[in-house]
Amino acid sequence: MATTDAHDEWDETADAPPASLRVLLYSSDPTTREAVRMAVGRRVARDLPPIEWVEVATAEVVISTVDAGGLDLLVLDGEAAKNGGMGLCRQLKDEIFRCPPVLLLVGRPQDAWLASWSQADAVVARPLDPIAVQDAVAGVLRASHAV
Repeated sequence: MATTDAHDEWDETADAPPASLRVLLYSSDPTTREAVRMAVGRRVARDLPPIEWVEVATAEVVISTVDAGGLDLLVLDGEAAKNGGMGLCRQLKDEIFRCPPVLLLVGRPQDAWLASWSQADAVVARPLDPIAVQDAVAGVLRASHAV
């Protein structure tokens, strides 16, 4: 009779792709959140799982949600009222162990250099071009899930 050690068993689900990708979308402006969701849709690309959106309107909820874990990408609005996404991005990158990648939405193309200070992984400038948003989200998700 053969016995197996728990360490000898292979977990087939460990290498399986996630059923969905959880993307936190932060903006104090509901029309900005809608524009991003409409640009990306429910599935950003064929080679990536569907997206589960987690919409947030306040910085406090962003911090607690990111701290709880389970997110694949953060999309932060650099122009959000009260707490802009740039400062929030910097805070999250400094304080959260293994902070998910961040896509930062900036007010104008000239603001992209500030994203390097914020430690954002990608930047999209306003006006939000749906193709640019979709490409940026897909690119960051692919890079963060590459083995």
